[in-house]
Amino acid sequence: MRSSQFWRLMEDEFGVAYARVLARDLVLTRLGGRSVVDALDGGADPREVWLAVCDAQDVPESRRLGRDIPPRR
Repeated sequence: MRSSQFWRLMEDEFGVAYARVLARDLVLTRLGGRSVVDALDGGADPREVWLAVCDAQDVPESRRLGRDIPPRR
């Protein structure tokens, strides 16, 4: 997963503004006691960070892959 995909998933799930607040303020043991932003800046795999956020925020399995986006024509 790329960083851009991570942020798209965050914004789709939590909204543009709250995604940034959550990423800055949510500190997770699974990420070594770091915030989401600190973990990403420290080189953590965006997919692992996303799954940690999903677990902490009780994101249902059905929404962990993100919303369906129709292909461009």
